[in-house]
Amino acid sequence: MIDPNLRHVLVTGASRGIGRAIALELGRDHHILVGGTRPETVEKVVAGLPSAEPFVCDLADERSTSAAVSRLTRLDALVNCAAVGSSDSTIAETGRDEWRRVLEVDVVAVADLTRLLLPLLRASGGDVVMINSGSGINPPRAGGAVYAAAKYALRALTHALREEQRGRVRVTSIHPGRVDTDMQVALQARAGRPYDPSEHLRPESVAATVRAALEASDEAMIEELSVRPVFTP
Repeated sequence: MIDPNLRHVLVTGASRGIGRAIALELGRDHHILVGGTRPETVEKVVAGLPSAEPFVCDLADERSTSAAVSRLTRLDALVNCAAVGSSDSTIAETGRDEWRRVLEVDVVAVADLTRLLLPLLRASGGDVVMINSGSGINPPRAGGAVYAAAKYALRALTHALREEQRGRVRVTSIHPGRVDTDMQVALQARAGRPYDPSEHLRPESVAATVRAALEASDEAMIEELSVRPVFTP
């Protein structure tokens, strides 16, 4: 039996990394819909939370997303965290398939899921939190065009959504710097740099910023927040 006093929060990409940390942080006093593509990994997170349920779908698949959303009757907050990275290839080396793969998950799927959930979020006067990246603010490095383009597009999407829903749904964009995740380990390995977890943000630190956005007082909205590690290489 779900406590009706708990806010219902959907966290996409919640089976690992930053998304999992957000689910665990908010799961202390929220009912969490644990988003992911694989039932077995989603269920592990669900089992470790006081009040949670699975939200299993392939966000890159329109039908799978629509079917998962159709089963929901209540939502108080959406945390869009699911994303994919990109290979370190220059624009001259990158074909359309890579552009489509990254933009489909990091932008198109986010926009579509948010669109489908807006009626529930407007009904609850809820929140949308976009987990973006420092790449969505800073000039991209050589070889980082695809990922940066997706994050810049996500930032534009977030700004537009905020203005369209102002007064009905609060919209926050969070831009973490380098975070100690599997993705970051792979990025540093490709760059040929030694990996030191202490030089990176903990996923839990990003999760704390999500809680701050959701717990802002009723008349306030944290619109955009950059959180970076103290160490900058």
